[in-house]
Amino acid sequence: MAQKRAEMIVETRSKLIKAAREAFAMKGYADSSMDELTAEAGLTRGALYHHFGGKKGLLEAVIAQIDGEMTARLSDVISGASSNWEGFVEESIAYIKMALEPEIQRIVLLDGPAVLGDPSQWPSQSACMQSTQHSIQRLIDEGTIRAVDAEATGRLVMGALLGASLWIANADDPHSASSKAIESFVTLASGLLIEG
Repeated sequence: MAQKRAEMIVETRSKLIKAAREAFAMKGYADSSMDELTAEAGLTRGALYHHFGGKKGLLEAVIAQIDGEMTARLSDVISGASSNWEGFVEESIAYIKMALEPEIQRIVLLDGPAVLGDPSQWPSQSACMQSTQHSIQRLIDEGTIRAVDAEATGRLVMGALLGASLWIANADDPHSASSKAIESFVTLASGLLIEG
């Protein structure tokens, strides 16, 4: 009985997240009606409130799902790199390029900050910060980059990547902004390298 209830909860949450993700990507958060979302999922407004507390909680769940997918994609980039330095740079470039993807751009980079506030304060950013700091410490330990403070450098790198992504999402010409951001990031990051 408990197993069936747990499965029903997962199924209900999945239906609501799927319907919301499609609506937010197509119409944006503000223009997505809770009645339409729940009808699309074949559920009631009560189910939405019960599982997510409202539309804002549903947006948080959608962003968490997208963020998880982004993290998995970035992990694949790192694992395919020939060195830790290449992995660090390629992961950063891939993150910047994701700001061009319509769903990420609209839900995570435009509507997310407008509704949920500063993305650097979102729970997912803590995990990203730890991962970046770990990557930097590994590069220091292997003698690839200068002996900088790993936490401070990690925060600067994350701030640069997030700032670039928000700029790209809001730019009149996102593709041009992305190219400029990537070129500038590589130049900045290369300053960490130990010469020779």
